[in-house]
Amino acid sequence: MNDNRFEHIQYKEGLFTLALRLVVGWTYFSAFWRRLFLADKLNPEAAGYIGEKFNHFLPNALGIKPMIEYLVLHPDLLWWAMVIFTIIEGVVGLLFMFGLLTRLMSIGVFSLATGILMGSGWLGTTCLDEWQIGVLGIAAGFTVFIAGSDKYSLDYWLMKNKPVIAGKKWFNWLGSGALSIRESLLSKIVLAGSLFILFITLFTNQYFHGGLWGPLHNKSVKPRVEISDAKISGNTISFEVFRTEGVDVYGSFLIGIRLEDEQGETVLKLDGEALASFPKERIENRYVTKVKPGKHSLIIPLGARAVLSIVDDGLMGLPNGKYKVILTDISGVEWSSETKK
Repeated sequence: MNDNRFEHIQYKEGLFTLALRLVVGWTYFSAFWRRLFLADKLNPEAAGYIGEKFNHFLPNALGIKPMIEYLVLHPDLLWWAMVIFTIIEGVVGLLFMFGLLTRLMSIGVFSLATGILMGSGWLGTTCLDEWQIGVLGIAAGFTVFIAGSDKYSLDYWLMKNKPVIAGKKWFNWLGSGALSIRESLLSKIVLAGSLFILFITLFTNQYFHGGLWGPLHNKSVKPRVEISDAKISGNTISFEVFRTEGVDVYGSFLIGIRLEDEQGETVLKLDGEALASFPKERIENRYVTKVKPGKHSLIIPLGARAVLSIVDDGLMGLPNGKYKVILTDISGVEWSSETKK
């Protein structure tokens, strides 16, 4: 005799999104929790200020680089942006976990994840950390929007106990419940949306890391400093440094700056001790993340951009010609740029 006990049970897809809601929701709410209660990350004067982390995104962000640069050039606006962003993360994450206005919060998750992906998808020292967070957040936001939430959610409680609210047309689109879309059309939306998210995943994987073809690369492993606009005038040489790659949690430690002539002879040299006492008034920082003297070197954090000016009377008598500015990192890596007098 056949056992038909389960024949008429109808499962609701919103029930199966619970784990996604709880885990993804916590990843966003925890950012709010850390910055306000576990550490003072919204204080511009404190170590670990979130605005500096935002500055780290700048060198290799995709599509939103102008916005990031504008904010890091305006510290007051940056602080407000970080406060608002943190509040949004907290609200979206908490309501996503509780399943209140689930579909609206899933749009928030999708948007936050997209911002993370575009801004910091290139970061991650041991694996593709920020890229994975971004693409998985986008996929989770889309999935939960389609499915909504069910039994273990505040939306479900509203549907059962507040029919005046749950009966409104907007509730199905912003909360939970059946979407007023034909099944044939809904299946096409799911397929198109899923393929679009797959395209974003593959495109950004290739763009940031070369994950599909060509040499696989990770811009978070080795520091890189770009030198530009080097000038020798009188007893001063000035040039701009911009740290564009490397680990975001600590700086490039500059232990040497030297100036060489066309024959490769050193005409000016500063070692680690001299750079550790480099005059702060000769460092013109452009962004929130700052180049500054450290205990044994000159520290250049990721995303920092500054003009350095070195004053030395020995530069006065230099003959006209080509010269090369060479920077040496504590790892032994060197970067150079040519200039003329």
